Amino acid sequence: MHGMRILRTAAFAIMALLALTSSSSQSRAQAALLMEEPYGFFGSVNPTGHNAIYFERICAATPVRLRRCQAGELGAVISRYQGISGYDWVAIPLIPYLYAVENASEVPAHVDRQIVNDLRNLYHEIHLLDLGSDLRPGGFLHGGWAQLVGLSYERRIYAFRFETTEEQDDAFMARMNDSSNRTHFNLLFSNCSDFARQTLNFYFPHTFRRSAFPDAGMTTPKQIAYKLVRYSHKHPEMQLTVFEISQIPGFRRFSHSNKSVAESLTTTVYAIPLAVMNPYLTGGIFVDYFVRGRYHMIPKHPQVLAPDNLQALTFPARAVQNPLSAGVQAPSVAADWPTETPRTAAANSDLAGIKVEHEQIH
Repeated sequence: MHGMRILRTAAFAIMALLALTSSSSQSRAQAALLMEEPYGFFGSVNPTGHNAIYFERICAATPVRLRRCQAGELGAVISRYQGISGYDWVAIPLIPYLYAVENASEVPAHVDRQIVNDLRNLYHEIHLLDLGSDLRPGGFLHGGWAQLVGLSYERRIYAFRFETTEEQDDAFMARMNDSSNRTHFNLLFSNCSDFARQTLNFYFPHTFRRSAFPDAGMTTPKQIAYKLVRYSHKHPEMQLTVFEISQIPGFRRFSHSNKSVAESLTTTVYAIPLAVMNPYLTGGIFVDYFVRGRYHMIPKHPQVLAPDNLQALTFPARAVQNPLSAGVQAPSVAADWPTETPRTAAANSDLAGIKVEHEQIH
């Protein structure tokens, strides 16, 4: 009798432990700071790049309304933009944000300008018309809806993934949905990196502040990524993991690395006119860059993500090796992609038509 009681007690303890472990695992999800490299002529003029935030548990009910993700969904990317019908932030599902398609199997291995434009136009017609019928794609001087989708055709992206809780994500969604989503974009003091800084401060209060040095009071993508990495060294429970999301070749030349403001002014052609106009200022900026501005936060061999293994972003951080200490190629998980919905299937049939039409032209 005494032995049976011990066995029952042990079995109950094991079941309780398993339930607690399962509940704890389910209550945590992944988010990631995206540091996107500069590209093209504008990237040479302003080589700081772009910041966005990816959430595994948060999805886009519309581009300007958030909801909880359902089973099989990969989450959404949220960022501050300029020129989107007066909206301050927009949320786009992960795969369209990167590739302008709804299913990873439809991502081309190589693209040209016509293919990228066709993919973006198709996605815009299906999903983005609610942002405004008069909203233009955008160009060098003015932003537009084209900056919302197909980012991996233009630039390489680094994802600094960290863990969040269910309560944090729900509170963030409520705050975003309840607040006024009206733009107050300012390149110097309210840019995409300031949005990332404010979002990270929601999850890690009073941690990310604007710095007078090395970026002259501006918030830049490289600065925010560096501060997140530095914070993770003191808080390993974040399980920070760095991924590289590859650029799809063909549309543009490969993007180049992000620079801070001080680095931009001292390592580019800006240094020559600055030195002529004010050598003392140039010397001060160079010292600022040399002492405070040389951020090192990308592992030598980060895990590389392609369209067929993006789900690695949603894996528990403990299930993969942290590339901050050692980099390992993430395994392919193409077999685990969610089943297509009818609407997605229709869009994919249009995509197939785009490919056939392009092949006939060329």
